[in-house]
Order: sequence, then structure tokens, then C-alpha cells
Amino acid sequence: MTVSIKVPQASLPVFFNENPQLLNELLHAVADEIYLIDASDMKLIYVNNTVLNNTHCSLTELQSRKLLDVLGVSKTTLQAHLYTHNDDQDFLRLMQDQTPLIGHKGHDQLRVKLITAAQKTFLLIIKNDFLPISVSDCRECKSTFNQVLLDSESRVEAIISNTPGLVFQLQLDPKGDVVFNYLSDGCKALLGFSASDLMQQSKLFFAMMNPRDRASLRKRLKLSADELIQVDWEGRVWINDWQDNKWINLRAIPKVLNDGVIQWVGIMINITQSKNEKHELQESRHELAQLTVHMNQIKELERTRIAREIHDDLGGNLTAIKISLASIINRIATGQSVSIEHAKALESIVDSTFESIHKISSDLRPNILDLGIVAALEWQAKEFEKQVGVSCTFTTNQSEIVVTPDQAITLFRICQESMSNIAKHANATSVHVELNLHYGEIIMKISDNGVGIDFADTYKPNSFGLRGMQERVAALYGSFDIDKLAEHGTAITVTLPIE
Repeated sequence: MTVSIKVPQASLPVFFNENPQLLNELLHAVADEIYLIDASDMKLIYVNNTVLNNTHCSLTELQSRKLLDVLGVSKTTLQAHLYTHNDDQDFLRLMQDQTPLIGHKGHDQLRVKLITAAQKTFLLIIKNDFLPISVSDCRECKSTFNQVLLDSESRVEAIISNTPGLVFQLQLDPKGDVVFNYLSDGCKALLGFSASDLMQQSKLFFAMMNPRDRASLRKRLKLSADELIQVDWEGRVWINDWQDNKWINLRAIPKVLNDGVIQWVGIMINITQSKNEKHELQESRHELAQLTVHMNQIKELERTRIAREIHDDLGGNLTAIKISLASIINRIATGQSVSIEHAKALESIVDSTFESIHKISSDLRPNILDLGIVAALEWQAKEFEKQVGVSCTFTTNQSEIVVTPDQAITLFRICQESMSNIAKHANATSVHVELNLHYGEIIMKISDNGVGIDFADTYKPNSFGLRGMQERVAALYGSFDIDKLAEHGTAITVTLPIE
């Protein structure tokens, strides 16, 4: 029995008419054997990938054979049933005239349907393995070709619309320029052009790139076409409407079409954020490396200074003490009197030695911190006012704030460094230091009424003082902010969590 169906052209999904390659990819993924025959001359015009794998023949080789050898049904039988069953509305089954000579032999029936599209009529034939059942059972299945296409179209559109990027199909023209066959709706959001505009003027895609990235993409596409390997490219595109650069990643898989043309199917995504984060991380590592070198240099200079003070001050004082004691011992041994002036001179040298020891130990770790961070910062403010001659006040909302040793030395050193910067650069007449405990955070703010910091200075390669403050605070999981005040001056704010 032969069955054929004439389906109106409008019933074939328009999406697949406009995107034949997507339909081709769909049919290639079907496990059954699918044959498409031009009803006007009964010529075989298409087979899916399953047929090629089962028969081990190309489409050209299959076209050269008789339909009886390929399908087990003669051309005469098919033509007769086209005439007899042109009003049926479902896939029906057709018994084969004989076993086909090539391909899979385990078929004794075919599923047949007549389809009209683009004002042409085609015969769709599906081979699959099944047990003989009645025509009524087949009609109860309701699995028509149009329904398969509609369901597949919905799935494809759902996948593409939820893809975070731009899905595309492209080819290269003879000049090597990109020609887009398909662009998803993500085109506007990614590249600033609508899909229809960019498909009409595909050369705009290369025009968005700088020469280096453009040459890189051309090279990748050529290599992919020559070796049929995946394209994986990253580059920048200039979005003119937004006056902004974007980094995009393009990945595509090449495929050779029946006419020998290479076509790529792939996706483009926006990787600007990850690129910026990577750049910031590299810059941070570079700055940290510079800071480490600077800190090591400072450490060595500090060691040299301390060694010199110990040698010159302490060593000199101890030498003087030894000489004075030797003189006193010699006088006593020879029966001479020891004057009070000798004893007072020796006492003066001992006092100077104590002061040197106190200064060196204070530089290494301020003893004032033993009294608590509130007392230490208050002392620091008074010392700044006394030494520099600039009014400096200190306020706090707590009589004492408990901090860890690391937090204490960090707050003290940042305050010390900030006041040193104010004395050198600010030309301020007033400085105010605040230390408050607020909602489980320690907040120190140092402000002045000077000329105010130029934010360009904070990015200078040699701004190690500010960078050192930032690193100290970051190591304690705090935050560091520097602001230029509205009227005059600068404010540095350090926030540390209570531990």
C-alpha cells in the first residue's frame, strides 16, 4: 500500500525556510533513515547522516542508483501511490517491493508523506525498524512531520533565546570577509547592531576591530578552514553608539557543506568583565611586587640606621663610660682623689645611653602602645602639635578600645605616616584625629584643612606610603579610604572589624 499526503506550503515552519542549515543539523541528528525525493521527476535530492552511515555511500552515489536498489520500492510504485493517495493527511506505511540491495536490510515497510514547500512537491520517506502494525495504529501515533518540525523549532528557539550571548552562522566570501547567515537576537546587546542590519552589512563586524585583532581572527578562521578545527578567539570590538570597547570571545565549529563551502556555527559572549578583572589582578600583583621591593629597601635602610645608632650612640657612650671608669680606677689606685665632676660626667653619659636605648626601642615598637590605642593616638597628636607647631586635636567615643596587637600597630603607624605626609605636603593649620567604636567596627579618621590631595598622586608608581597603608589595612580585612574634602583638606578613614 502506498500513501502520500499533500501539505500546504504555509504549514512548513518559516523559521526553517529561512535557516535551512538548522533544519539540516536537526535531520542529521535523527536516528532513522530519511530520504527526500523531488515528486516532479522522482529524483533523490537529500538523505540524512544516518543513511550515509548505513549505506557507506555519498549522496551522489545514491543518486546514481535506482530507487528500488536504495529503498526497495520502484519509481513506478511510488508514482502510482502519489496519484492514489494524494488526499491522505497522515504518515502511512508502504510495503516494499523487495529487499534493498544496499544499506540496512532490516526494513520491510516505509513511512511515506507528500510535502509541498516553496511551490514544489517532495516525497518524504522514513526507514525505521518496527513490527508490522495496522494503518489505524499508525494514525493513532499522530507523529507527523510538521509536528516534529514545530516541536524542534520551539526547542531550538528556547535554547537560543536563553543562551547568554550571540548565536551565529557565518561563512567567508572570496575576499575573506565574514558573511553571516544567521544571528540570534543577542546581536544588539553584544555588538550594538540589530541582527538584520549586521547580516546585510556583515563587513561591519571586522570594521569594529582594531587591525591586530582583525588579523588574528582572519588567521584563526583560515586555520580552522584548512584543518577543520574549532575556532577559539578573543578580541576587542568598538561599539560606536556606546563609545566603548568590549572584549568578546568567539567560539565556532566548522563544517563542510554539500557545495564545499566552509560554514561555522558558534557563539560570541561578552568577556569584558573577566578581562578587566584579570587586568586589575595583574596590576595589583605588579603594584604588590613593587611595594614588596620598596618595603625591603626601607627595611634594609631602617636596619642600617638602627645599626649606626647602636654603634655610634650606644657604642660611643659605652666607650666614654669605660674611659671614665678607667680614669677613676687609676686615680683610686694611685691614691689620688676622685672629684665630683668625674662622677657627674659619668652619670651624664649613662643618662644619654638610656635615652638612646629608649629612642631605638621606641622606633622599633612604641612603648606608648602598652597603655592602649586611645592613649597612643592621643600622645601622637600632642607630639605632632609640639614638634610641627600645627594645631592637632584628638577625640574618641570610648575611654578605651580593645584591639589586637596587629590592629594597634597598624592604626598607630597609619596615623604616624598620615601626619608625616601632612607635615610635608598639606600646608595645613589644623589637624583632627578621631578614633571611634561604631557598630562593631573600629573607625579612625585623620583630617586636615590643607591644600587637599590630588587623586592623580594616589596612582603614581612611587606612592608607596599610601599603598603601604592600604596593604596594612587589607591584611586585617579592613577598608582604607582617602577623600578630598569639599572645602579644603584631605581625610583618611580606616575601618577595621572588631576581633
